[in-house]
Amino acid sequence: MMAGFAQTDTTDKQTPDTIRIGGMVIVRDHDGGSDTTRRGNRVFRITKRTKDRPSNISTNWWILDLGFANYSDNSVYGSPAVNAIAPGAEEDWFKLRAGKSRSVNIWIFMQRINMIKHVVNLKYGLGLELNNYHFDDKRIRFQKNPTQIDLGHSNLSKNKLAADYLTMPVMLNFNFTPNNRHNYGLSAGISAGYLYSARQKIKGDDGKDKLKSDFDLRKWKISYVGELSLGVVKLYGSIAAKSMFEKGLDLTPYTVGFRFSNW
Repeated sequence: MMAGFAQTDTTDKQTPDTIRIGGMVIVRDHDGGSDTTRRGNRVFRITKRTKDRPSNISTNWWILDLGFANYSDNSVYGSPAVNAIAPGAEEDWFKLRAGKSRSVNIWIFMQRINMIKHVVNLKYGLGLELNNYHFDDKRIRFQKNPTQIDLGHSNLSKNKLAADYLTMPVMLNFNFTPNNRHNYGLSAGISAGYLYSARQKIKGDDGKDKLKSDFDLRKWKISYVGELSLGVVKLYGSIAAKSMFEKGLDLTPYTVGFRFSNW
């Protein structure tokens, strides 16, 4: 008794081979079809590859800003308001070391929502603004309860005022190259920052010292903010709407620097 076994040929059920060349897709189709081209025993199907459309909502996590911090001094020295917080103060007291005064921002996230064809977008986020103001005259000393500023008798090697904010920016974004990975465009808007930490740090022959207080700084800082995207290079800037101090001194802070983000 002889038994015969038949083996099914599965070569015709192979997955098609795909090759992408620019915006064109060439598929080697083993089954053939109405939209194929036959070359001998081989069958090819040519289709046009569609571009991936940008998402209507995109999120960028953990953005880093590195730049410089400074302020515009419009204080009226000699006036009762200034003398109440800094008796006998002069403009030279509050001049900064421009190269040492820095702005570091850490954005937990930024989100972009499409409004008009991915060219006009709403952009917002949440993060920390960390500003360090290094005084050129290192003798400046802050006191708290009440806030007083005067000049000490010893010259220090390091003297800075640090002000940190929890900030939410909201901007209108214009993306002129929405289909490119590296965008060219700009954004402009406002931000609201809450002062959660302020301190003066000094360093001298006697060691380091740190004094924590709000020093009559405004609890809320409203700023005009903007950014410029030039492909892989991104710049940011901000300027506060009012003085950083609630009374006395009129010092309006601003920042400028580089932004490291995906878009």
